[in-house]
Amino acid sequence: MSADSGATTVLRAYGVLAAILDNAVKDRRVNANPARGVNLPRKVGKRRVYLSHDQVQTLADSAGQNGTLVLFLAYAGLRRGEATALRIRDIDTLRRRVLVSENAVDVSGTIIVGTPKSHVTRSVPYPAFLSLPIAALCQGKDRDALLFGDGHSHMHLPHSLRGWFASAVRKSQAADPTFSRLTIRHATHGCEPRNLGRRECEGGAADARSRLRRDDARHVRGPVR
Repeated sequence: MSADSGATTVLRAYGVLAAILDNAVKDRRVNANPARGVNLPRKVGKRRVYLSHDQVQTLADSAGQNGTLVLFLAYAGLRRGEATALRIRDIDTLRRRVLVSENAVDVSGTIIVGTPKSHVTRSVPYPAFLSLPIAALCQGKDRDALLFGDGHSHMHLPHSLRGWFASAVRKSQAADPTFSRLTIRHATHGCEPRNLGRRECEGGAADARSRLRRDDARHVRGPVR
């Protein structure tokens, strides 16, 4: 067990115990909560890994029909569930913006649709080079259809070993030995993996200039979440 995971376990257990004792104080079972004010271990942040723009493109190419989703997650910075919950009515192709109002979370194979993590609807821009791929996904769909996937059913989280995303990562690693290990969660935060999915890309600045217009550079997102 790493030091960070050990600290996380202690902090979670402490939170449960402290909450129980807080209730005991309210019920006058005890005079004070002895768990408050104790010294707790600090979580040590993990080293963040960033993809270059070329690596993001390699990953998208390796993802086949899901390539636009990979690029959208990387450069728009949405969480995966927010992206897969987008409907045609949420897309403003003229202003190159999407309205994020729902989040589709895969819980043990069941899609639960709710509000975004922040519980706030927001408008998010996407870069110009995604205009045509996004427009292509909108073709033939009515305004209530989902943008990604078949338009009717929300996309499920791909299998961590046998799914399309894991396959795309393996292909990318075969083409580029420096390619980092990623999960679909990482993919949502662009050029830097976190919790893929928020937000300014490091590395590959020259690649970015060849790929993005100057006015689109501000839309590049990292870290990968």
